[in-house]
Amino acid sequence: MKIPDTPKDEVARLNTLRSLNILDTSAEERFDRLMRIAKRMFDVPIALVSLVDENRQWFKSCIGLSVRETARDISFCGHAILGNEIFVIPDTTKDERFVDNPLVTDEPNIRFYAGCPLRFLDGSMLGTLCIIDQKPRTLNKDDLDALKDLASTAERELAAIQMATIDELTNIPNRRGFMIVAQHSLKLCIRQRLPATLAYMDLDNFKSINDTHGHMAGDKVLSTFATQMSQVCRESDLLARLGGDEFVILFINTSKDEAEKHMVRLQQSLLEYAQKEKHGYEMSFSYGITDHDPKKHSSIEELLDASDALMYENKKVTSN
Repeated sequence: MKIPDTPKDEVARLNTLRSLNILDTSAEERFDRLMRIAKRMFDVPIALVSLVDENRQWFKSCIGLSVRETARDISFCGHAILGNEIFVIPDTTKDERFVDNPLVTDEPNIRFYAGCPLRFLDGSMLGTLCIIDQKPRTLNKDDLDALKDLASTAERELAAIQMATIDELTNIPNRRGFMIVAQHSLKLCIRQRLPATLAYMDLDNFKSINDTHGHMAGDKVLSTFATQMSQVCRESDLLARLGGDEFVILFINTSKDEAEKHMVRLQQSLLEYAQKEKHGYEMSFSYGITDHDPKKHSSIEELLDASDALMYENKKVTSN
């Protein structure tokens, strides 16, 4: 048996998946309907919407199975998310990667598998829409196209979920999306004994820009700031717009000194942008940085409060 490889964008992929707050939620008719269609269309006993988490595959919709998750290291979907095309195994007993897989040798006795990767808006492969049979079979081109169409519908439903966690103006996570993923990330850091640092940012003179140049200019400042943040951050860092002109970055496996360097780069990037675009106003920000201490910060809310207080103090100093 071959254990699935890990995608190169695994950290970012998991962050995206968890930002949807969909794992371990109740069944929903919009996904179950798709699986009933797939079961009937392909005449298979099992049809799934499978989301690949860190150590498991969890089924948002599950027709024909009595379990809601299985281990990732024996999953077929773990292999499917490594590519862009439909992953098809016509006969598992003739494929050395799966012939001795427990899902083949025992219940549900998989002989045929076809999984279409579910690509999210940011390019992450979150899971698959898959069909499973207990006898070998093949799919023709029309079958493959139909499976892709069903997967596209599932992708649109996942995108609709994201609308509740993404800031429409800046296209980065909003407060709700950040709080969900950040809490998971802190737990992971504690478990793996990794440092984490949070930077809380507030734009300087934002009200003045709005009053002098208009709200369209203010919106441009917010979206530009989010873009510049994204460019100085790594894939493993979590950034968000908390509301108004307040932003945050949770740096994973990063010390406070390293986070300070990121802030300097962000300031320099904003300065260079302003000099190039010549909008008639400068973009700058105040910030507070706090190292995560599990003894002091039992939740992401407490870490935010600590950094917010530091940011406020720094802002008072610079404004005097």
